[in-house]
Amino acid sequence: MNKTYKSPAKDGISHATSTHVDTDGQRKTKSNSTVGYKKITFIKKHYKILLNYILGPLLFIILSYAIYVKVNDQPNLPQKLELLRKSFSKQHAWYIVVLFLLMFLNWSIEARKWQLLVKPVQKVSFFIAAKAVLSGLSLSLFLPNGIGEYAGRIVYMDQGNRLRSVALTIAGSMSQLIITLVAGLGGFIYLRSHTWHNTGQLQGFSFFWINGIISMIFMGTLLLLFVYFKLSWLTSIVEKIPFVDKYKYLIENLETFHWRELTRILFLSCLRFIVFVIQYVLILHFFKVDIGFADAVCTTCVLFLVLAILPTIPLADVGIRSQAGIQLFGLLTTNSLGILATTAGIWFINLIVPSVAGSLFILGIKIFKKQET
Repeated sequence: MNKTYKSPAKDGISHATSTHVDTDGQRKTKSNSTVGYKKITFIKKHYKILLNYILGPLLFIILSYAIYVKVNDQPNLPQKLELLRKSFSKQHAWYIVVLFLLMFLNWSIEARKWQLLVKPVQKVSFFIAAKAVLSGLSLSLFLPNGIGEYAGRIVYMDQGNRLRSVALTIAGSMSQLIITLVAGLGGFIYLRSHTWHNTGQLQGFSFFWINGIISMIFMGTLLLLFVYFKLSWLTSIVEKIPFVDKYKYLIENLETFHWRELTRILFLSCLRFIVFVIQYVLILHFFKVDIGFADAVCTTCVLFLVLAILPTIPLADVGIRSQAGIQLFGLLTTNSLGILATTAGIWFINLIVPSVAGSLFILGIKIFKKQET
């Protein structure tokens, strides 16, 4: 009787051969994947090198040229320079020194504020915070409403913390806006009650509309104060919204801010605003704009309020600053050239000079930091 036997040897060889083919296929796939990964890594590496070592110097060149052009395009520049020459003397040299010292103080306070703001995400040194603030100022010269400010600051954070720090930076901007609104509201009320009704130069702008503006500012300030001091509570509510859940890591650190931390940030914003006002009063006096101290302080507060509300690009808003200054200070004095020189001087000292320093820091920016292995 014939029987059919299945050869164990052949069966074994067949299995061995099959296993060998599968292994070779896997090795080839793995080898191809490794080659592809190395190519991608090679491209990414060169892309990162390009951004790290080309972008910084390129931005520096663009910023430097733009600042040079903008300064030279100043309206009435020869007259302003002549007024500066006439105003400057040895006994007035201390004005310039104090103004620049106040500029350093101004941005030092802002650096300290940002250092405290990003602490829940990442601890940064004061020097790094100062570099971040000035770099952000340089980039904000071209972008409206502080967008460049955020972009310039986050590159100093570790890659995983950059987007997380944006919400914290916005909280700092909110604190500065609150101080500006409160001070501007106080300035409006004082000028409406003690100054403007005596000038007769409101040109048909009735007190009914002024009272309406004051009321809107008051309501807006109350709303902003509520949001600011309830950030932790509001953040926890927003995080419960379904479509926000996967993005909650961007805002969850706001929950760490309670009234003590927020009050501290608000206090630093207040100090910074006081520095602004002192600078303005000093430079008004330097350019012989004869206005009473209280009127100068209150008008400056209203001016900052107007500038905070208007969406502008810092590099282009010197014209808006000048026009707003003329309209507000022009109610109290006829020294238009002195007002223009004041607004241009503040713009140059507080924005252009630190922006030049920020553009130098941008030279060393590395968007992609080397990862430790």
